[in-house]
Amino acid sequence: MSILEGYHVNSNTPSDEYLIPLTVTWTSLGALEGAKVTFPKPSSEKYEFADKPLSVFTGNIELTANFKVSATAAAGPGIASGKLKYQACSNKACFPPKVIEISVPYQVQ
Repeated sequence: MSILEGYHVNSNTPSDEYLIPLTVTWTSLGALEGAKVTFPKPSSEKYEFADKPLSVFTGNIELTANFKVSATAAAGPGIASGKLKYQACSNKACFPPKVIEISVPYQVQ
């Protein structure tokens, strides 16, 4: 995931409960199961609009999704589909939250 310079997104574990976390939810896994997403370590940044440092991601980050192949899975290709939810902010303002569709192609052998 690439976050434009000058912007940040709240981490998956934001500093305050009112902040919108970065989340991944799976809507269709096909022959996969047990999807778990690992997020990188967030940074703690202080911004003008916040009283305390915020847990955020900036720059290029890598999210890792781990799956298991179902015991009944047939050999062949498939696609796991999901949604990535985030809220981008600058050091002065936040934009409305966004949800984008994501897909991960896989091959069962």
